Amino acid sequence: MELHFIVNGEKTMPIGSPKPQTIATKKYEQKAGFVSKSYKLRRELVDQFAAACEKAGTSQAAQLTKMMKDFIEEQNKE
Repeated sequence: MELHFIVNGEKTMPIGSPKPQTIATKKYEQKAGFVSKSYKLRRELVDQFAAACEKAGTSQAAQLTKMMKDFIEEQNKE
């Protein structure tokens, strides 16, 4: 079985020789609609955010998702 990943609408091959678990994870993420985002932020802000999330008992991903949804909802009201 030949596995291709779709990136920007184009088929790509995995880099190197990925292990079966890596291939399965990428396949699941693609099917479930997950994307990886990268942002450049000040270290101090990132460290404070990580500490606040830990104190609140929530993951950073969950908090970012909540803030994104709240912002989208707020913008759609206007």
